[in-house]
Amino acid sequence: MHAQIVLFDGFDPLDVIAPYEVLYAGGGASAGAVSVELVSAEGPREVVSGTGGLALRATAALDPGRAGLIMVPGASGRVGEPGEVPDHDAGAGQLRQDESIPVLLGRTLTTELPALLKAAMENPEVTVCAVCGGSLVLAMASLLEGRRATTHHLGLDMLDATGVHAVSARVVDDGDLVTGAGVTSGLDLGLYLLEREVGPRIAHAVEELFAHERRGTVWRDRGPEPVPF
Repeated sequence: MHAQIVLFDGFDPLDVIAPYEVLYAGGGASAGAVSVELVSAEGPREVVSGTGGLALRATAALDPGRAGLIMVPGASGRVGEPGEVPDHDAGAGQLRQDESIPVLLGRTLTTELPALLKAAMENPEVTVCAVCGGSLVLAMASLLEGRRATTHHLGLDMLDATGVHAVSARVVDDGDLVTGAGVTSGLDLGLYLLEREVGPRIAHAVEELFAHERRGTVWRDRGPEPVPF
């Protein structure tokens, strides 16, 4: 299983590093059954996060035709004010200081990323995943209408407003779409993906290595519909 984790200007580092380390460790525990790389829509480049100018390097271009996982992180910045809009004149690598999360997420719509993610979601051999505000990137690109997904608790109303069935859960499995909630949910999402795609023994070994116990119940569309309490 190969995982491509997407970088874009203003990304949240923990949204990227948490699942990256989990999946990378899963590759070690499974004798190479899992591989992971950092990619961007523009190809290999240094990508500046929204946290103190910390940068990571994308080593390849996002390839929606490659089987496996594609994971989209959220952004790091100010929570923002209602009505803030992205500066469409800012291109890749032109991150400005003190920008808000909605602006950073919205700016992804001016890049090639939405088209690449659309192609990925149309590929039956790809499972698209998102951590935190990454779900909003997909939703703002009109790729999640009618789907079940989660995001950071501050963004659930916005997610719901885009036509997504927002679920307040730590991890939501909607088949070829798997999403995580707040920032640290990237750990839980990564461990769940290891369990789902490789096996629970591998996931358990990584969980023990990281001294981290997964939180919450993974929401899946199975079983009877619960009645109101």
